[in-house]
Amino acid sequence: MKVKDLVDQLSLDVRSFNDGLGNDITGAYVSDLLSDVMGNSKKGNVWITLQTHLNIVAVASMKDLSAIIIVGGRQAQEETIKKAEQEKVTILTTALPSFEASGKIYQILK
Repeated sequence: MKVKDLVDQLSLDVRSFNDGLGNDITGAYVSDLLSDVMGNSKKGNVWITLQTHLNIVAVASMKDLSAIIIVGGRQAQEETIKKAEQEKVTILTTALPSFEASGKIYQILK
């Protein structure tokens, strides 16, 4: 499955790096702790989080994640969007809370 398929199925908003919509998704990881994501996410995962600050881009880039999904109607900070464009990290947003977004993504990916 590609990131674009997930965007279409969940009506996610694309906030940065549209070219990443062609990335393959290998799974999903849900966490708001950067150290947890660094230690346990896998290459190609989509990362579901409510974090919006600049450091999420560094973690996603370092772990080669397919995209970041910011939940709960939160919006990435402007500096986060700029850094994501530079680092070629796709940031998506949804109004869904973490629980609902995770459940829907689980159903789509299983």
